Amino acid sequence: MRIFMTRNLKLFFRDRSAVFFSLLAVFIIIALYAVFLGDVWLTDSMRDIPNTGALMNSWLVAGLLAVASVTTTLGAFGVMIDDKVKKIDKDFNAAPIKRSSVTGGYIASAFFIGALMSLVTLVAAEIYIVLSGGAWLDPLACVKVFLLVLLTSLANTSMVCLIVSFFKSHSAFSTASSIIGTLIGFLTGIYLPIGALPAPVQTVIKVFPVSHAASLFRQVLMEEPMRSSFEGIPANYLSEFKAHTGVTFQLGGCEITPWVSILVLAGTAVVFYGLALLNMSRKKR
Repeated sequence: MRIFMTRNLKLFFRDRSAVFFSLLAVFIIIALYAVFLGDVWLTDSMRDIPNTGALMNSWLVAGLLAVASVTTTLGAFGVMIDDKVKKIDKDFNAAPIKRSSVTGGYIASAFFIGALMSLVTLVAAEIYIVLSGGAWLDPLACVKVFLLVLLTSLANTSMVCLIVSFFKSHSAFSTASSIIGTLIGFLTGIYLPIGALPAPVQTVIKVFPVSHAASLFRQVLMEEPMRSSFEGIPANYLSEFKAHTGVTFQLGGCEITPWVSILVLAGTAVVFYGLALLNMSRKKR
């Protein structure tokens, strides 16, 4: 599986256009935020809150980290589509290789790419935040974010693998990539805060695994900025802000704890990997 993973990594990074387009959704979100979304937040929703720049930059970075591991792993699975289109997968099927090793190789390479690109996004975003007057993450927060990047990348990789396993052509894969890249910003509450959406849509977002990743990232990255911005302000305003911006989720009148979100991501990784393996094994027979 290690050799197969290395082969997939070389094929992906050899195609620079694939690397660029895997990050396209991240670039679009940054552009939208820079052009008008950031101004909407700062002039309407958060007029009287101090240090809004650092606060909302941290909020944006959290969303980017949740999205990056979806789009980049999706781009990484383009190698699997190429193998299907060029009939290379038939060679794998004929070879004395376990199907779990082939599937594991695809997932391992996509996971590595997703985690690596997420960390690159984090470093670049932190440099921007510091240059904008913010502060570096403290060591404990860095460790938490790193572990969350690994868990989020693993969960997203498994989900994307199952989706891609149904495609057999570049056109179907490209269409799905465009749809996912467009919807992911809404499903993670980046384009619009979750509190501004209708109740049924909020429920969909709260059960979507990637949204739990965004919530966890926000809780870590926004901890210090929220403490600074809401110092001296009644606690109920902070609670309302967290619920409105998706820092925390409430479902059925109860707040979803970080451990529940972690279990959602871990369960997603296990379940979707099993389904992807089952689907690809079924096709082999």
